[in-house]
Amino acid sequence: MAQQQEYKTKYTIDSPEIVDVDVLAPLDYEYKLRRDIEIVIDQTEFTSVCPMTGLPDYGCITIKYRPKNKIIELKSLKYYLLQYRNVGIFYEHVVNRILDDLVSKLDPKWMEITGAFTSRGGITTRVSAVYDEKAK
Repeated sequence: MAQQQEYKTKYTIDSPEIVDVDVLAPLDYEYKLRRDIEIVIDQTEFTSVCPMTGLPDYGCITIKYRPKNKIIELKSLKYYLLQYRNVGIFYEHVVNRILDDLVSKLDPKWMEITGAFTSRGGITTRVSAVYDEKAK
């Protein structure tokens, strides 16, 4: 019988500390005195990795918010989210981290971050975290 070859794969798992929040570029919301709006942004190709196995996690990150004075510049948001590509982080933590980072930069009236992650082992996961300035 032929001998089976053993494969070893080494995955590099980055720490969440590598994510640089200063990449995010807030812009002035010029209609702040005229009306409230709700902004919905979907990043359908979000990736990070499982902190235990290093295997990739895929999902859609949805950002909903009502701005107070600032809105997010989308190119900077794209670069911010791309930083998670090799970061080992659980779904529940990444959603909260994104919320905290965006709230710190934008100081919105209200914001919700939802991560809808693709199936792994037949289980899909959807995680949401909410910030409301009224609840401060």
